[in-house]
Amino acid sequence: MPDRARSVLRQALPPVRRLLPLVLLGVLAGLSSVALLASSAWLIARAAEQPPILFLSLGVVGVRAFAIGRAVFRYLERLAGHDAAFRQLAEIRVGVFERMLPLAPDGLASSRRGDLLSRFVGDVDELQNVSLRIVQPVASATVVLAAALVGLAWLAPGAAVAVGAVLVLGVGGAVIAQAVLAARADERLAPLRGELQAAIVEHVQALDVLVAFDAADAGRERIRSLGRRLERATRARASAVGLAAAAMSAVGAFAAAASLGAAQPLLEGGRIDGPTFAVLCLVPLAIAEVAAAVPVAVGSLRVVRASARRVADAVPEAVPAEIPARSTVAGGEASDDRTPAARAVPVIRLRGASARWPAIAGDDVTDGAVASARPSLAPLDLDLEPGERLLVTGPSGAGKTTLAHVLVRFLEYGGSYRLDGVEARDLDPRAVRRTVGLVEQRPWLFDEDLRQNLVFARDTATDAELLDVLDRVGLGEWAAERGGLDARVGERGALVSGGQAQRIALARAMLADFPVLVLDEPTASVDPAQADALLRDLLGAAGRNRSVVLISHTGAPAGAVDRAVRVSEVPDDDVR
Repeated sequence: MPDRARSVLRQALPPVRRLLPLVLLGVLAGLSSVALLASSAWLIARAAEQPPILFLSLGVVGVRAFAIGRAVFRYLERLAGHDAAFRQLAEIRVGVFERMLPLAPDGLASSRRGDLLSRFVGDVDELQNVSLRIVQPVASATVVLAAALVGLAWLAPGAAVAVGAVLVLGVGGAVIAQAVLAARADERLAPLRGELQAAIVEHVQALDVLVAFDAADAGRERIRSLGRRLERATRARASAVGLAAAAMSAVGAFAAAASLGAAQPLLEGGRIDGPTFAVLCLVPLAIAEVAAAVPVAVGSLRVVRASARRVADAVPEAVPAEIPARSTVAGGEASDDRTPAARAVPVIRLRGASARWPAIAGDDVTDGAVASARPSLAPLDLDLEPGERLLVTGPSGAGKTTLAHVLVRFLEYGGSYRLDGVEARDLDPRAVRRTVGLVEQRPWLFDEDLRQNLVFARDTATDAELLDVLDRVGLGEWAAERGGLDARVGERGALVSGGQAQRIALARAMLADFPVLVLDEPTASVDPAQADALLRDLLGAAGRNRSVVLISHTGAPAGAVDRAVRVSEVPDDDVR
């Protein structure tokens, strides 16, 4: 198993101060179960001899105490166990999220969203079984089995040896049978769940296109095929678990028979009495029930190892060279005193700036580094003065969006990129993003109301401020007709038009008060007849107190921008 997967498994295990009480509670619950059956067997057999009731009092008290103790200790074990496990899951999820942050968004562009979600949710959830079904049950069962066998040996050494031999053979056989029947299914469950969820998410997100091109049936058949494979793996694992449980029930019966055979000569010789013989015959059933945790733990180990590998691989171990390195300053905040003032509009200078996108899955990887695709942006010189409107044009694929991602430091760059004379790579990327904001071609809108889609840009904004910014971007009347700030926008903005989505995104950027705005193809989803009007509205709403970089392959209406720069395509022979 890779070291990263082992690290995930170790992280899933609660610390000793939380794990030790779990093991102790499990031991007490297991010992209570064994003692309950022993005291019950003794009480029934002794009561059959019709002694004075006073002689049965100890047995009655023991049965009541162990019955209550078993329930109480089991409840406390489950309560404390799940609390400890869920705390570890929270830490793991935070760790995965923190590993994603330096890569987002461009370093995760090749990740399948559904599969990534499955790793972040389902596979992390599976790791709770590291403590709940593996470490704690096995540790508790080991102590209980040792104590129970010692107790049997105190009563009848031969019975203890016989029961121990049956347990070893039975547990070993159940583990081997389960491995033969379900080892491959255990390893495949987590990947299959990820593939199925990725296929469903991709199908739903592209459903309109698939229906338009009559390709939806093929997508549904792929989902059904993955579902059948997952069903087969789940059935195989369930069958193996059921067979192991049945085998352990049989082990209990064989252990009881072995103990009976070993204890019978002692009874006939008068060395033990009837109640003791009953204890020796029935206690092995409780011992086998405790030992049943071992096959379950072995099967669970295979599943959690597969999930641990997927969690470890959810985020690449090496950050691609094309992704800017995050600041290592304590507290995560940029502390460079050369950082431009928070609200000052900076002078931007690019000299020979170039960039490339990170490699996608399947690209070659050499020398342990993440390979790169061909350059996406040819060396470019660009100047942006405070308050200026700059139009960036060029053919599709020339690198206009790449330039936008360089300006907000989603991508690393070659050459020079300076803000007020400070090299951008010397600043924390988050500091740059507080100065330069991006309104994407397809802005992300949450399946919430207008208020929630705006306030995360400035969580202290009042409703009056939100309505004001909506009015400034031309959505005041529309919002009022839809019910104001409570109007829903639908999943990914399904209930609004492309132009309205751009205006909402601009309103968010204005709430964040970015000194520099980058508008990436804002009219891409708008009717051409309305494109010029939308551009005038967007640029007018942005105001003259901030700089604007407008990226468009169709140009801009006359008088809307101060000047234009054209991006050239990368020559075919310009490769890494």
